[in-house]
Amino acid sequence: MNRLWKIAGLGLLAAALTSSSAMAQTALSMWYHGAGNEVESKIINQIVADFNASQSNWTVELQSFPTPAYNDSVVAGALAGNLPDILDVDGPNMPNWAWAGYMQPLTINEAKIENFLPGAKGYWDGKLYSIGLWDATISLVTRTSTLEKLGLRTPTLKQPWTRDEFMAALKAAKTSGNFPYALDLAMQNNGGGWYAYGLTPLLWSFGGDLVDRSTYLTAEGALNGDNAMAFGEWFQALFTGGYAEATQSQADRETGFAKGRYAFSWQGSGTATKALAAFDDTVFLPAPDLGHGGKVGAASWQFGVSKTSKHPEGAAAFIEFALQDKYLAAFSDGIGLIPATTTAAALTKNYRPGGPLEQFFAFSNEQGMVRPVTPGFAVESVVFRKAMGDIANGASVADTLDAAVDEINADIERNNGYGHR
Repeated sequence: MNRLWKIAGLGLLAAALTSSSAMAQTALSMWYHGAGNEVESKIINQIVADFNASQSNWTVELQSFPTPAYNDSVVAGALAGNLPDILDVDGPNMPNWAWAGYMQPLTINEAKIENFLPGAKGYWDGKLYSIGLWDATISLVTRTSTLEKLGLRTPTLKQPWTRDEFMAALKAAKTSGNFPYALDLAMQNNGGGWYAYGLTPLLWSFGGDLVDRSTYLTAEGALNGDNAMAFGEWFQALFTGGYAEATQSQADRETGFAKGRYAFSWQGSGTATKALAAFDDTVFLPAPDLGHGGKVGAASWQFGVSKTSKHPEGAAAFIEFALQDKYLAAFSDGIGLIPATTTAAALTKNYRPGGPLEQFFAFSNEQGMVRPVTPGFAVESVVFRKAMGDIANGASVADTLDAAVDEINADIERNNGYGHR
């Protein structure tokens, strides 16, 4: 009888311990931008499930939003005081969210991100706020057969095309009569972030910028100085000279390169697989050096911790867990973007040594440049987008860039320097 009571007592004790362990798991809320993308959703849900099963302290509860609605949802959540513990944030937006009080510094072991691509690391005010599992960048896409028929040198990272060589390539494509336009600049994509992502590298390569990065307090001289004016005149000449089209249809943007409408296409890594599928001899070229080195955009979506999280150590633990190479590789294979480390790249089908997109990793690492690291970028990008559209359609370069500088500077003043003073 005593033995039966002892056995029962041990059972009750075990049940109590199990219950206590379950109760000890603290819930962490997480918002993610990938709702509607089945592949992306499957991967992020797998990471969450793996993390929850890997330890007994935390359990992540995921809520996904459609990408177009995500940023507005975060802003609304911040105003309502109900942000989650873990956020993902588009890299260029992070400084604005940190400055606005949406996010707090990310306290992970930074030794674990030492070998990450620079664009995957989100720093603001000298502190790490976010880290990405992937990066995105840009390439000049063409065909080997096009280069051969036009008699063009194949540029390399060590010896990219100079401005003169690039213009000679465009002239050769135009005069060949084989292409309606020499260059696709994705001018259709003027309602999103492409202009500030895809066209600013051309401005940077001329030596201009959206804002003076030494202070972040003015755009004077950066966006309307001699280098920026030279860029604007060159950019406009691409359209007035018939090398590129200022007004582009969605269909031409999506299929124009594959149908031979363009000899060269300035494309992001996210669409590279479509270019590969179009032609067996598709080749990805580094950005041309337009005077101050070849430049491409860097930084994509990243993970961070909200300012209001009561469990930043748990949120950081999840983010650090997600940085494993197998997850970086899974996202790369699933959505086509660049894995953040060379070791993860080696596990992928496209970015491994000898893989069809191997060059993009090197482009990001060697030519990649992040957009201005300032809360003011949210406004600067919109102002730049309008200016580029106006210049492409024939507006005065000097007047347009001067007006853009005035608008950016007024915004900086309205916001008391965005914390840069």
